[in-house]
Amino acid sequence: MRGKNLILTLIILAGMVPNIVFSRDAGAEKCPDLRVVFARGSGSSMDDDENYNEFRLSIEEKLVGTNIDYEFINLDYPAVGINNLGVLLGAYFGAGETYEFGDSVKSGVKKLDNLVNGSCANTKYVLGGYSQGAMVVSRALGSLSADRIIYAATFGDPKLYLPEGAGIIPAACKNENLSDYRMYVPDCRAYKGMLGSYQPYQPEAYIGKLGTWCNKGDIMCSSHLNISDHLAYVADGLYEDASRVIFDKIAKAFGIENNYSSPHDTAILIDTTGSMETLIDKYKAEALRLTQETLGKGGRVALFEYRDIEDMPLPLEHCNFKTCTLEKFESELESLQTEDGGDTPESMLSASLNVMRTLEWKQGATKTLIVLTDSGYHSPDRDGTTVLDVINASRSIDPVYIYVVGDPVSEESYREITEATGGRFLSINGDLAGLTNEVLERYESLPRVETTSESSEKPILHIVSAEKNSENETKIKIETNGARVLVVINDAVVGETTEKEFVVSGLKGDVNEILLVPLGEDVRGDGVKINVTGAGYGSNDGSNVGGDAGDMLVPLAPNTGMKKAQQISC
Repeated sequence: MRGKNLILTLIILAGMVPNIVFSRDAGAEKCPDLRVVFARGSGSSMDDDENYNEFRLSIEEKLVGTNIDYEFINLDYPAVGINNLGVLLGAYFGAGETYEFGDSVKSGVKKLDNLVNGSCANTKYVLGGYSQGAMVVSRALGSLSADRIIYAATFGDPKLYLPEGAGIIPAACKNENLSDYRMYVPDCRAYKGMLGSYQPYQPEAYIGKLGTWCNKGDIMCSSHLNISDHLAYVADGLYEDASRVIFDKIAKAFGIENNYSSPHDTAILIDTTGSMETLIDKYKAEALRLTQETLGKGGRVALFEYRDIEDMPLPLEHCNFKTCTLEKFESELESLQTEDGGDTPESMLSASLNVMRTLEWKQGATKTLIVLTDSGYHSPDRDGTTVLDVINASRSIDPVYIYVVGDPVSEESYREITEATGGRFLSINGDLAGLTNEVLERYESLPRVETTSESSEKPILHIVSAEKNSENETKIKIETNGARVLVVINDAVVGETTEKEFVVSGLKGDVNEILLVPLGEDVRGDGVKINVTGAGYGSNDGSNVGGDAGDMLVPLAPNTGMKKAQQISC
């Protein structure tokens, strides 16, 4: 954890945007080819904000050399937050009159709706939002004209929903069933945001048009309680990572060439046993083409060959990321000779593991291992290396995407390795030119999920009772193994308590629910809602865990007995 302390009553903070329009032609009102709109986070200044500036600059540097007429817009909406403590804490300290946070989000949604669904029917849009601004974007998607949207990106969304993060052993922790929009969410136990979730998070019309970034321990969207990670989207390069995804979408939408991708580290591992004699020239030609393209784009390559351990105990290195110039690679490639090989399987597992461990991979590069073969492999290998060893090594590095080109008869045996590492199996009978194109078009420089991450057990919360004391008060009794409980009303964090029984007072008729979130020392559990519309109370996914709340009136603020905001160390 980067942060030592955090003040939970201030967690809806986070930078924001200036209301400045940047464009190549900032004349009178017009309808450009492209508008890039960003919604800022809570309490950020409209005059200057690092999140907006970084989002804009990372995309603009890629647009500036194109013929696209574009403009950047910092969405003008309240983005209330810590620069007005009365907004966030007024109800807690003094039974304030309104919950402005929820109103702020609604205002942002309306502004975005008016902009995107406005008169510029031929203008295409890219949307981005951070923290409270991410809520604006994700909430607005359902009402926007999807055919006008090229891509929408959310960062640190307190309403994130990732169903693969549910359960004791989430599917995401096994790299399974990852949501299409999950671009960078390292925490495999990330399930729902701090303030609940929008479901569905990705409307059907936005398949392939939505991506979410949630920093490793971000208190707002991961299962952890790190405020520092919520504030580090600029420092950790997540806007730059997103800009490569976004520009690729823009390039495809406007039919222009994409010359911007993350740097590539590509290792080529060639089977040189005797049975490869008829294929080796075809493989050499594609390996050379891939190398020329990779080096030409500023990437790095390495060349290894392998056989069976009995014939070649370790994969033979011909050149690595530091020594592989085009001339060196071409010379070493030409020197490859096929020989040996008794039984059909070869030592691909051992060779792949050794290559990944031997090379010095570049941080931030897209990492790929390409295996060119005509046969299967020993499992486990003769030195004991297993498929799981190879998969774990790939994931621990960043990951390394493993591609295998081989006989389609062997495709099924390679499926676990290629799918678990984000790669693919390609048939030798196909057009190998597609391999180079696919590898170079990959722009993910960060892992979608880190399946090996450790996490403390999530605390749980159960509502024992929720009873109306009077027209102005509701008593809530809970059971929880958490150290504290965060109280959220109308998407605003209004306090926390260590009590198992407390009173919520001050009624306001437009509040629909109270959200209670159990907190551990360094991890939070899933929130439980108390619905105040007569539907009773239930878990955050809507399942009922208690009795009917009847006509329980809406509380304005919780009476937690706290004298001041508490702090949590993490």
